[in-house]
Amino acid sequence: MCSSFIYGGGHRPYSRLAAMSTENRAVAPFVLSLIGGVFTLLGAIIASMFTFGSPTILGSMSGSMGGGMMGGMNGEMGMGMMIGGMMGLYPIFSIIGLASGALVILGAVMLYSRPFEKDLWGVVIIAFSILGILGGMGGFMIGLVLGIVGGALALAWNPTPKTALSTPAILSS
Repeated sequence: MCSSFIYGGGHRPYSRLAAMSTENRAVAPFVLSLIGGVFTLLGAIIASMFTFGSPTILGSMSGSMGGGMMGGMNGEMGMGMMIGGMMGLYPIFSIIGLASGALVILGAVMLYSRPFEKDLWGVVIIAFSILGILGGMGGFMIGLVLGIVGGALALAWNPTPKTALSTPAILSS
């Protein structure tokens, strides 16, 4: 066998992907979505610090709002019970927020590395940016807005025919 047949005649396997410049990639949606994902992840980390860090923070809030076990004359016992009952849901919301932030970041990176799958990654970015409201306040609402705008720009972006016809280096032969 000829060595040019085995190695492809000097053809690098990543040449098609490496030849793509920034004009063939969705840079603005990538940057906005990446920053939105970082804010969402940061908001979820801060929210999980309150959830997993000190169990007395929310426990003291529920005890002080009702004026004791009986709730006093104001009948605020329901508020203390509501906060105490939601203690079981906070860890679930924190995990949802952490996963949402990580998946928005993953969607942004995949949008940049695989621009021909822009519709899939745009929808992933929008969906997990909205889901990030549950666990981390949507990244202080900044992550929510940046993620939605970045995902919408990814869906609206029309790649050049060269980008649309390109295949990932792993799948090309």
